[in-house]
Amino acid sequence: MSNPRGILITGATLLPVANGAPEVIRDGWMLVEDGIISSLGEGIPHRVGDDIEVIDVAGAFVAPGFVSSHSHLFTSGSRGLAVNETLYGWCTAMFAVTGAATPDEIYWCTLHGAFDMLNNGVTTAFDFTDGRLPWEPLVDGRRIEGGPQELRAVEYLTRQADAKLDSGIRFVNSVLIDDTVGTREEVLERLGEIVRHCESLDRRFMLRAAISGAGQWSPNTDCAKIEVEAMRRFGLINQAHLLETREAVELQREKFDRYEAASAFGPDFIFGHFIQTTPDILRRTAAGGANMSWQPNANGRLASGVAAIPEIRALGIRVGMGLDDQACTDISDPWQNMRMGMYAVRATTGDPTTLSTADMLRMHTLGSAEILGIDDRVGSLEPGKFADFVIVDPRSPDIGPLWEPVSSYVLACGLRNLKKVYVGGELRSVGGDAVDPLASEASRQIHRILPEITRGAPLAGAVHAGEPLVGVSA
Repeated sequence: MSNPRGILITGATLLPVANGAPEVIRDGWMLVEDGIISSLGEGIPHRVGDDIEVIDVAGAFVAPGFVSSHSHLFTSGSRGLAVNETLYGWCTAMFAVTGAATPDEIYWCTLHGAFDMLNNGVTTAFDFTDGRLPWEPLVDGRRIEGGPQELRAVEYLTRQADAKLDSGIRFVNSVLIDDTVGTREEVLERLGEIVRHCESLDRRFMLRAAISGAGQWSPNTDCAKIEVEAMRRFGLINQAHLLETREAVELQREKFDRYEAASAFGPDFIFGHFIQTTPDILRRTAAGGANMSWQPNANGRLASGVAAIPEIRALGIRVGMGLDDQACTDISDPWQNMRMGMYAVRATTGDPTTLSTADMLRMHTLGSAEILGIDDRVGSLEPGKFADFVIVDPRSPDIGPLWEPVSSYVLACGLRNLKKVYVGGELRSVGGDAVDPLASEASRQIHRILPEITRGAPLAGAVHAGEPLVGVSA
């Protein structure tokens, strides 16, 4: 069949992850037309025309594509560094890889990261773009280098957005406000430029524009106020890294107070990580209606801690899950992320009922879409939503009978079982390899670019600083 208008999935173990829907639909079918889910059900599907391709998945899971509510896609070429560092030391080593990148070079880094996510079943990502100000080392949560700061060209930001669009991943594009350079109005004018660029892109893929809240990093005491003004002026959501690391906890808590005083809290505000909290901070967050994005893989890798997820959810704070830097999750595996989070919380509480497998799957799909305000389009298998889904075969390799399908999916499946990834009903990845030839070019480019950028850079964890990265030829 040439250029079918849609597809009909049959013989599926459907996991809709939809409010009010059953957890599992055995012997399920799903009809996709023009990139949208038009209907789904159990048993014998409706008859379809010759313009619909029929795909029998022979009992495999069909589930929503994962939504990463917290990602840094440009970092996928920076894995394996600073493995014995906590957050700030790791950041210094990781940013050394891309710190001197040009706009075109950061394009290829971002494109590589976007394809990496797609190949691992992530069909939508909130992406913290690398900012126009290069990373500066921190000690005790404070910058240690003074002097004037020079902004990178605006194309450094726009090319990162272009890369995500070219990959075919859906995304929320987030940028850091350069609040230490220029007047407040100049800061907002610069932000407006990138927001306008994002809004000019295909809105089927660029789902929202956002701010990368700088509270954890910025020395500007008016940072929170500027971000709130930007949110209101441009209609943006804001995700702020905060209370992430065990370092400088009291300073981070002061910055929490600044966000609260600036009236930042609400459904468009998200705390990323949010580990070093107190019961009082959690109560105030819940009262303000803010959300949280949880990154258990990264939190473990960087020894940041275990977030108080049971207490957070008990207060009604909505929680999504993210894969964070690909350089500190190492394998951007959403199944590993769910298991790591579930196991860490259970080990901390001593209560195996603390989090269910259904809770974990929801947080990494529909729950993430909800905190990003895009759950009307992605995050579940429902009529009217984009047909973004994965086909996961529990028989290849075989995990045994599906006594509890959701639990088998979350706990026993993984990248080894992931066979196909679809975005808008279009096949994007097969067996972990992107179907788009641009993915191979992105790989070729970062293997060429990154060793050149890093010559002479002090890469903590590299075998020979100043030489090409291990396994990469110049």
